[in-house]
Amino acid sequence: MTACVVMFPGQGAYFPGALAPLADDEPLVHETLRTLDAAAVRLGRTAPSRLLLDDRAPALAELVETAPADLHAALFAAGTALFRVLTERHGLRPAVLLGHSFGELVALTAAGVYDPADGMALAAARDEAFAACPPEPGGMVALSLSAARTEGLLLALGAWEVVLAADNGPRQCVVSGPAGPLERVRAAAEALGVGATPLRVPHAFHHRSLAAVADDFARRAAALRARPARHPLHSAILGRRLDDGDAVAELVAAHLVRPTRFADAVRALHAGGADLFVECGPRGTLSDLVAATVPGVRTVAPLRRRADGREVADALAEALRRAGTGTLDGGAAALPLPSVPKPTPTPTPKPKPEPKPEPEPWSAYESVPTAVPGPRDAYQGGPPGPGGGRLADRRAVVETLRALYADALGYPPEVLTGDADLEADLGVDSIKQTELFARAVTHYGRTLPPDGSRLTGHTTLDALAGLLASLPADGARTTGAAS
Repeated sequence: MTACVVMFPGQGAYFPGALAPLADDEPLVHETLRTLDAAAVRLGRTAPSRLLLDDRAPALAELVETAPADLHAALFAAGTALFRVLTERHGLRPAVLLGHSFGELVALTAAGVYDPADGMALAAARDEAFAACPPEPGGMVALSLSAARTEGLLLALGAWEVVLAADNGPRQCVVSGPAGPLERVRAAAEALGVGATPLRVPHAFHHRSLAAVADDFARRAAALRARPARHPLHSAILGRRLDDGDAVAELVAAHLVRPTRFADAVRALHAGGADLFVECGPRGTLSDLVAATVPGVRTVAPLRRRADGREVADALAEALRRAGTGTLDGGAAALPLPSVPKPTPTPTPKPKPEPKPEPEPWSAYESVPTAVPGPRDAYQGGPPGPGGGRLADRRAVVETLRALYADALGYPPEVLTGDADLEADLGVDSIKQTELFARAVTHYGRTLPPDGSRLTGHTTLDALAGLLASLPADGARTTGAAS
């Protein structure tokens, strides 16, 4: 038997139309979205199906900027619908559920503490608490450090206003605080050669400055009916399993002011026998964090990109094959993984819409910068392919980008077509996209504008080639490429 943890991601677990192919094959998705659409509309929110079933819906950064409440409804709906597919359709029996930050609200609903409508109301109550008690401005920065070294850095700097917000892995932490002190920490980290990436978030989450918001949220959450959990739930906020005697309203509010100790939770669950971690939401951020925290553990992210019913079933079946077992057990009787009854017909490809211009990149604070490329990186020296420093030949630029991205990501070059969406189709998060584009900018001797690269609307290699051509040349350096 395989002991399975189902994980629910937080703020960044979204891309447009994330459930569209799966909904075509799985009636459970439509059934769940009908229930949650009705609940959202009653609460004055946009129906989440509009965002989850249409790949032309607004992207993540646009929603963060203009409609965060609608984004939160979509995050909640995506995790809830996928959990039903995994457990009711495929017989997945989790040993325990684990949420990351906002994902704890989704995990509580999946565990049965709240029914789906009340779970949606819980997500709405969180937004209402922020509106009722606007906090002081603040932000978050991702650091390529362990939790111990991060706290040591803050102590050495005397940065008492900045706190550890999320411990995501051995070299993956996030700090939060007021803008001025946070910028001093970021600058000091960079001076020490530590990766430091400001995150596009509206507040300093997991910080004491949100205490008034948390109190208001707890009051609103207490008005919702909480039930005994049907599935065990481990809280990365409490650092332990949730007990029936716990004050759930206080727990959900605590995620605003207390740190998320995700890495500790993963280690504890693995030490307790968990050997498969399944991500229940779009993208694969938590799966990547688990793999970095416990090398060799098996992870599954069924919606790392848009996937239909057969692809979700195949992802689970592959996890079982690698485990050498035919069932997934959570301590109760396990069910065999059913197969999809018939192949999904190949749809006629739809033309991709032109990328929308959007604000600069943003990624949820469970996402972290990847390691600095090592000596094997073909782009540390000269260019590996045609194109060199020339940008007039767009096709040649796309080919050069294809080689650069394939080498860095470990993907076969043929999957990196010019019109493939890096996030939705290939699972490349926005922080990684920013890192790779910065290398392309250096390779071609261009200069990013002072306000950042604004990549969110440029998520294909073809779009990035056009963006590169629009950037000014950096006259102070050369790329070493033939001109």
